[in-house]
Parts: sequence; structure tokens; C-alpha cells
Amino acid sequence: MHPHSTDSKHMHHISAARRGEIMHELASIASTTANSQIDAFALRLSEALLKMSEVSGDAKEAKFSFNAANVLKNNGYAFYYLASGHLGQVLVKEVEALEHASSPGTHEKRDDMLSLVPYEVMDKNLLLANMSRTHENYISEHLAALGIRLAYLLGKDELPVAQNPFRPAVFLSAVHDAWCEFDPDTESHSLVLPLLRPDIFLDLLPIIKALNQDLIDRGVLPELSDSYRIRKSNTNQEATKKENQPALLQQLQHLFSPNEHPAGVKKTEQLLVNHFSAEYQNQMLQAAVNSQLLGYLASVQTTMSQQHAALPGSSFQPDTTLLSNIKAQAPRGTLTRVDEHTIDLLAKVFDVVFHNQDIPSEIKPLISLLQVPVLKTALADKDFFFKEEHPARRLIELLAKYSVAWDQKKGTDDPFYQTVQRNIKRVGEEMDHKTSVFSDVVSDLESFIQEEETTSIDALATPINEALREEKIGQARKAAKSEVALRIGTGEVVAFVEGFLENKWVPVLTLAYSVQDEKPEVVKNAIQTMDDLIWSVKPKITAEQRKELLTKLPSMLSALNKWLNLIKWEDADRLQFFAELAECHASIMRAPLELSPQRQLEISIEAAKKAAERRLEKRVAAEPAPPPDEFDQKTDRIERGTWIEYAPKGSESKRVKLAWVSPMRSLYIFTTKDKSESFSVSAEELAQAFREERARAIPTGGLVDRALAQAIESMGANDAMVKSVA
Repeated sequence: MHPHSTDSKHMHHISAARRGEIMHELASIASTTANSQIDAFALRLSEALLKMSEVSGDAKEAKFSFNAANVLKNNGYAFYYLASGHLGQVLVKEVEALEHASSPGTHEKRDDMLSLVPYEVMDKNLLLANMSRTHENYISEHLAALGIRLAYLLGKDELPVAQNPFRPAVFLSAVHDAWCEFDPDTESHSLVLPLLRPDIFLDLLPIIKALNQDLIDRGVLPELSDSYRIRKSNTNQEATKKENQPALLQQLQHLFSPNEHPAGVKKTEQLLVNHFSAEYQNQMLQAAVNSQLLGYLASVQTTMSQQHAALPGSSFQPDTTLLSNIKAQAPRGTLTRVDEHTIDLLAKVFDVVFHNQDIPSEIKPLISLLQVPVLKTALADKDFFFKEEHPARRLIELLAKYSVAWDQKKGTDDPFYQTVQRNIKRVGEEMDHKTSVFSDVVSDLESFIQEEETTSIDALATPINEALREEKIGQARKAAKSEVALRIGTGEVVAFVEGFLENKWVPVLTLAYSVQDEKPEVVKNAIQTMDDLIWSVKPKITAEQRKELLTKLPSMLSALNKWLNLIKWEDADRLQFFAELAECHASIMRAPLELSPQRQLEISIEAAKKAAERRLEKRVAAEPAPPPDEFDQKTDRIERGTWIEYAPKGSESKRVKLAWVSPMRSLYIFTTKDKSESFSVSAEELAQAFREERARAIPTGGLVDRALAQAIESMGANDAMVKSVA
């Protein structure tokens, strides 16, 4: 029991002061839990900003996002200090506001008064509201439970999300305000807020869970019943949730709830279920298998085990009709309608396994031995069909996904094969007297897979370091090109200087950006030298301007030469450039002084005209980068651990695993099954391989989802099946 536990029966009799203390203690818990994530969040945010700089088609946006990423990377402690400070202060203010007022929080008030604020603030508040809703969807049930407990603690009938001091909007606003204080460059402020999405931002779920647990320990509604939850929840939200329920889930529920009628069969590609109503869960828990059926299944399992023992290895072939035969031959009266649906769905799952050409034929007989054990589990526990994390379902997914890694050259001596064989045998021997056997087996397999992954990464240390260096140079080159493009894009830079900047100063800036982490001042120095050069070749029509030019020339020329020495530009073209530069400066000094206003205007108009013509010429000459297509998107989504069939140009196809992806996803390292060969491929090369059908991702994940979707679709096509459900 919590040291400050309070009997729930007397919760409303505690003093307002004590309630305030509890609320402040909750704010401290939320702040501490959030602070532990700030460093990891900062790393994710830095990577997201770098990626934005790479894919952005806007040179200005690319520059600001790249700079922001580097500022964050190099000043992590300062950001932690500001973010943790803002979070602590805002959470305290929110709980105090809840204690002393019944009106919504200040953030929501501002949202209601959008017409009274500038458009920039309006845009920010609208985006903040949208981001908040996205986070709320991820933690909706836990957030609702917290709201109910807080309302009970404070003696309120209900506590809307808008008044919950721990709602996502509070965390998002506090962190964004911290960023605005952290980075004085206001251009980055609008770039960061859209990046505070759930996959990058602080994980709010453990924060809300910690708050719920603390209230439970204090005796605040320790058993929050579903009926209470429904009474306290917003009925419109519940209705919306039901309307958005995946079609596949609805059909599965109908199959296992004979009293309900299907609303129609629709195809879906995903089954994501986290929570069900209490009534439905009770239906699942009440499902049971009678002893006669269990005895029959035990005899079938024994027969299969004996056959496998008599014909080991490749001689034993999977019985693809086993589950269908069980349905037809089970003792009369032992199968309910729900049991029959369970067998049909499970038969489809294994049918997809047996017909999957990417799963080695030598592994399929081992997987087939799981048919009866998994059937026993699914008959007793329908969560197999609804929850991806169900141990028996997880086992099938692991075997389907990682069997691709089996090294056929080693045969049954391959460590993966032996691990699979040992664990499947264990399932058959232990499942009847050890309910946790599937969980134990999954843990063993995952440990083996993790060890293999760790070994693989360790062996790739050298190529990974080389790839990181290459990617760093690539990012530096992009930033360098962006800086130069910003300046020559105006069309106002004279031709020979423009060519110099594109051909020689881009390498200079690339070098500067590549060592920025160790020497942050070098980028500023290189950019200033470039800007001084551009300024020096512009007309100087007053004596003061020419005097300034003469003053700056020695240091500028010295800086130019130092940088050009670093990139080792030492041929005759360098002498030619400086000769042209000297002539340009001389012509500027020889031009007439103190021009009349009319002549100055004429010169300005002429310069603007030439600049416009040069901008148009550059725009016409530039070849716009093609927009990302489906193959670029496929490359960007591919995950580490994915196996693909890959054929380098002019070579035979081979099956390789994606062992590592660079932080900016610009380089991919693949390894062969036996880990004897590794090679890197750029994102562009991999996308082109997909485009030319020289690469094919092996779809090993989500096998059970696909099988269930196919089964439901086929049932929907069968009128008799639909009527039987009804």
C-alpha cells in the first residue's frame, strides 16, 4: 500500500489542503517520469530535423532544420534543463488551476478565442490541438481512467480532458515553449511543433500509467469497473470509437458472438485491437473445451509426434488437412459453432504458412507440429485472434518471419533450426501441464534472435563506421549546397564568382560542416568569407564603400586562400580565378564616383534586370528533382531485419538481410545468411532496384493478420456461412 494511502470510502472527507498536496505529488511524478525521457526525445528530434533537411524541397527550410538539428545535438544539456524546467512549472500551474477553478485550462481558452489572436498564434494553436488529439488517441483509455480518478479525488462528477492537468496538450505546449527559448532562431519554432508526433515526442503512456498507479495505491478507485467507466466517459467518443472499429474485428466478434448479426464483410489489411468491452471479455473467458474433445485432440497430437519421430527431418511432411479433418472427425457434439469457426480460422492461418514460398520447406514440417497445441489454446482463449501479443500467435509470427534466416547450407545443424526444433518439441510436451509454455518458448526464441542481431551488428562495426562517416559527409554536402544556392539563386552574383562558389566553395563548406561538431566556429567563418567575397564584387558607388573594400580585401583574400589550401585546389584555374577577381575589383575602383540619383536608379534597374534574367536562365537550366514515388517510399519504410531478394546489376539474385540503416536512412547495409558477405547500398540505389524489380521485400510479418482477413473474406462470399453466423 502507498504510504499515503487513503480509503476510497472516505476520499471525499479529506481536506482540500490534502487533495492539493496529492495533486502536487502527482505533478512531481509526471515531471520526473517525463524528465527521464528528455534525452532520448532530443536525439529523436535531432534525427527528425536532419531528415527534414534532407528531403525538404525548400532550401531555406532545409537550412533552418539542419541548423536546428545541430544546435540540439551540441547543446543537449541546455535543452534538458529548459524542457524539464518548463514541464515542472506548467504542471504545477495546471494542478493549481484545477484546484481553484472549474473552467477549462488556459490552452483551451486560447483555442476558443482564435479570432482574437494573430494568424501565427492561431496556426500554432490549431496545430497544437491537432497534435494533442493524435496523442490522446494513443492513450485514450488510460487518460480516461486518470480523468475519472482525478474527478473522484476532487469530488467532481466528471473531469473533461480539457481540464485534465496531465492531458497531452500540456506536455506538448511546455516542450515547445522550451524549444522556443532554447533556439533563438524563430524560423525553427514552426518547424519543430509538427515533429512532436507520438513516434518522436515523449512517450506519454508510462507517465499516465504512473499517475493511475499512484492513485490506485492511494485507494482511489483501485478497481475501475467498465460500467463506471462508461457512465463517466463521453458517450459521443464511445460512439465514434465503435463506428471506427476495424471491419475485420467486427466480423471476428460476430463469429465468436452468435447472438449478433454481421453488418457486412469488408476486406482489411490490419488487425489492431487493444481493448474490448467487459461483456465481450467475459464471453471470451467463458469459452471452454470439454474433456472428450481434449482427449481426442491429445490422441491426434500423439499420432503426429510419433510420425515425426519415425520420419525425422525432410522425410516428415506437414499434414495440410489436419485441422479440417479434426473438424470433420471430432466426436459428435463436442464442437460448438464457435469451435468450428475457431478451427476454420486457424486452418487458414496454417494454410497461409504452408503455401508461403518464402518459408523454407524444411521448416514447415516443424511448424505443422504446432497445429494441435495452438488449436487447444485458441479453443480456450479467443484472444489468439484479437491480440497480436498473444504468445501462441507471437510464436507463429516469429517462426514465419525468422525462418528466412535459416542457413540451408548447414541444414539441421544450423543453430536457428535446432532452436526451433527444440522449442516446438517443448510446446508439445509441456502445454497440457504448463500454461506459460508458449510465453517461455517465445522468450527463448526472441533471446536467440536478439543474440544473433547483436553478433551481426558487432561484426559490422567497420562498415557501419564507414557508412556513418559517409552519411555525415553527405549531410554536410547538402548543407553546403543549400548555403551556396541561397546566395546565387538571386541572380545577382557575377558569373565567374557564381561558378567558383558552386565548384570550389561547396567543397569548402562541406569540409567545414563535416568538422562542425569538433570546431563549431569553422562554419561561421567559411560562410562569412563567402559573403565577403560576394559583397566585394558588387558595385561600390561611394568613396566610403570603396574605402571599406580596400580595408577588407587583405583579410578576405587571406581567408580565401587558407580555405582553398585545405581542399587542395592548386592548379592553374586557381590563378585564373584570382586574376579575374583582381580585375573585377580594379574595375569597381575605376568606375565614376558620386553618380547622380538618376544614374544610380538606372544602374539599379539594369542590375535588377540582369539578375532577373540570370534567375530565369538558372531556373530553366535546372532539372527539378523528380517527386518521391512508391519505390522511394518503400525504401524509406523498410525496417532493419527485413529480408529481401536482391540482384545487383549484372549479378545473380541473392537473399540478404537488412542489418543496419543509417540515422538519416541514406545508406543501407545488407548481409548474407551465413554473414560471410556484407555490402552497403544507397537509398537511391535501393529504390531503383525496387523500381527495376531487382529487389523484392520478403513479406514475413503480419502473417496471422493476412490469414484472418482472407478467411473472413472467403466466409463473406459464402452465403451459408453468413447465415450460420446470424
